[in-house]
Amino acid sequence: MNKVYLLIGGNMGNRAGQLQKAVELIGQRIGTVLQQSSLYETAAWGKTDQAAFLNQALLVSTSLEPLPLLQTILSTELEMGRARLEKNGPRTIDIDIIFYEDAVINEPGLIVPHPAMSQRRFVLTPLAELSPHLQHPVLKKDMQQLLSECTDPLPVHKFH
Repeated sequence: MNKVYLLIGGNMGNRAGQLQKAVELIGQRIGTVLQQSSLYETAAWGKTDQAAFLNQALLVSTSLEPLPLLQTILSTELEMGRARLEKNGPRTIDIDIIFYEDAVINEPGLIVPHPAMSQRRFVLTPLAELSPHLQHPVLKKDMQQLLSECTDPLPVHKFH
């Protein structure tokens, strides 16, 4: 089994409910959800004139190889109402592969580790909660160090 870190997020509708539904579908279609971070709220990144996002990091054990994993994620997003109308636009759900074991993948449509993760506080905060000593296979720094060095100014708050 392969261990993968996913980041799920959304800013439309019942955000917490959408994330919970995504966790359930991931458990059914992708593999066992081993750990879940807290829910975190942050202002929209990139396109700022929209509602705040809720995000959560997941550690999942899966038998899926990277490309079938991506296809399963994309079909799950579509089923949950994801419409890719504009870059960084509002969405019901977004499921990103952050890490796949310690693999470095550069395929059309799939780059792992996620290329912008080290510049995004909303990714690093829940990852550092789950696995503070998880090592980035390219940058050779752990999540806690990447978070402490992150210059992203958007605040990230635990959601209650």
